[in-house]
Amino acid sequence: MTWLDDSALERLRQAADSPDLEGTRYRLIDKLGEGGMGGVFRVEDRVLEREVALKVIGVSDPDGVLAIRLLQEARVIAKLEHPGIVPVHDAGALPDGRPYYTMKFVQGKRLDEHAKDVKGLSDRLRIFLRICDTVAFAHSHHVLHRDLTPANVMVGPFGEVLLMDWGLSKLLYGSAVRKVADPEASNSREFAGALTTAHGSVLGTPGYMAPEQSRGDSLVDQRADIYSLGAILEFLLTDATSVPRPLAAIQRQAMAEEPAQRYQNVPDLAADVARFLDGVAVSAYPEGLPARFWRWIGRNRAWIALLLAYLVTRALLIFLRPR
Repeated sequence: MTWLDDSALERLRQAADSPDLEGTRYRLIDKLGEGGMGGVFRVEDRVLEREVALKVIGVSDPDGVLAIRLLQEARVIAKLEHPGIVPVHDAGALPDGRPYYTMKFVQGKRLDEHAKDVKGLSDRLRIFLRICDTVAFAHSHHVLHRDLTPANVMVGPFGEVLLMDWGLSKLLYGSAVRKVADPEASNSREFAGALTTAHGSVLGTPGYMAPEQSRGDSLVDQRADIYSLGAILEFLLTDATSVPRPLAAIQRQAMAEEPAQRYQNVPDLAADVARFLDGVAVSAYPEGLPARFWRWIGRNRAWIALLLAYLVTRALLIFLRPR
């Protein structure tokens, strides 16, 4: 019997894990990462002479559920043309039959890593607003992400903010409907172009899932994504020495236990954060008259300082005028 050292075993594991690209237009460069369904690889598109990312199923899929999910993910992303969503270039099947799709190769850092280099609260909130803009766009096209986490947000070298990993995305009822076989249910039925989730199935990331997702409720809506956005906001506020009360109120409302108590849509959440950045009152934090007065003072302090300087100057001129 011949024993292999750890490095040799690792090379064998990587070789077995690497997709067979023989006969395709792609050449394997290296592996970028791994998720629940499979791996993401950096490959060269030899036709267009550029590097792209290739996602392919890397685990056993005897009933074909993951294959359908991967294709559905590619179709969802392809329909969402937005600067905050990575474009899909191609989809197909490898020689071994596994489905794949390719997308733009994104260079940058995940938000959970990038946030360490962003010290200013306002800069972090502007990143958050760009995430909200992307999620709001997806919701306007009846798409839920269902796995919003800092690890699924990429920040590029030029400040671009991209929402990644749509593998758990779901189309809400009311969008284009077609007949397909639902591998998670016992029968075939009409549903909105995406795999429905059987009651009791828990999909998402702990700590960022809405309570209804954690319970395995099948009827989740955009308010589940709003809860996850609140959790991302909480993450971005973690290093703050003191979180202003209005901002803390925004985060609490977004993460309310009951969906009816949260913001009912992403634009309302984003509007409150934008109001906070502009120094005006937010809907999540009702203020009394004294607080509104001092906020008005703070917002107009430059004009008030000029007026006071003018009045003091006038008073001095009157007082020092020769009698």
